[in-house]
Amino acid sequence: MLAWAEGYAKKNGWVLNPDKKILDTVIRGLVRNRKKFGEQYCPCRLRSGDKEKDTSIICPCIYHKDEIAKDGHCHCQIYYRKDMKRSQEENNR
Repeated sequence: MLAWAEGYAKKNGWVLNPDKKILDTVIRGLVRNRKKFGEQYCPCRLRSGDKEKDTSIICPCIYHKDEIAKDGHCHCQIYYRKDMKRSQEENNR
């Protein structure tokens, strides 16, 4: 799952969250949801239980591009704009 997320981030000109603890938590949540529900639902969003409705929260969810453009990262904080990576790393010091 991590390799997939790295590839997707790179393809879009983003980076993964430099905070490995948060990144690992999100990746584990995606893996857990894939095993439990058959889809990699965003672990930071609530599933309704309606498979058709919940397609909008399969990672990468339909909201992530707008969130990254607006906030510098997606809601789950897995994908970051490259300029936000430096800010996050500085905050972690």
